[in-house]
Amino acid sequence: MAKLVLIRHGESQWNLDNRFTGWVDVDLSAKGVEEARSAGVLVKKAGIEFQSTYTSLLKRAIKTHYNMLEVMDRLWYPVTRDYRLNERHYGALQGLNKEETAKKYGDAQVKIWRRSFDTLPPLLEASSEMNPANDIRYKNLGIEAQPLGESLKLTIDRVLPLWNQEIISHLKNGENVLIVAHGNSLRGLVKILKNLSNEEILELNIPTAKPWVFEFDENLKIIQDAYL
Repeated sequence: MAKLVLIRHGESQWNLDNRFTGWVDVDLSAKGVEEARSAGVLVKKAGIEFQSTYTSLLKRAIKTHYNMLEVMDRLWYPVTRDYRLNERHYGALQGLNKEETAKKYGDAQVKIWRRSFDTLPPLLEASSEMNPANDIRYKNLGIEAQPLGESLKLTIDRVLPLWNQEIISHLKNGENVLIVAHGNSLRGLVKILKNLSNEEILELNIPTAKPWVFEFDENLKIIQDAYL
């Protein structure tokens, strides 16, 4: 039986500061490092070995992955880093304090930006230093890897090809897969896995650094899923 383990990165510094983060490459907080290492302990105790591992291109996911594997004494695991696992791009909201933004625009508007399935946030100006086109990680990947803002729907749309083209193949071959990513990219995967409606996925919140284990049969039907 193949297993898929999903991990949202540990607490980042901007999680701590209550700021919209998106594609800004914010580091883990001290608590986030400890959360990542604790996740590694849980996976090690569960005795799960991985043949494939994935992260986004953002350091909070990369460092969570590293700290987990260091605790597990498995730093040699193969890893694929892919922008399609990046967090949802929050456009011009990136860097803003969530509470202050709610005071400025109203709770209702901010809730729509944060929780609506297909509503875009205010888009980033192309001239912004946060434009992914200015980042060496994305500039050679083409326009699809250079969004100026994304809805949850668009985030899921970029995660889906990675799932269909790569991750499913590993699971079909009986390989265990670890994915360390972000709240919204992981919500996209869970929507696919559990066939959740657009309304149901809006109510799903994935906590930081809690290993979520999915077990599949040979037909890739979920047998069970639970947090460690």
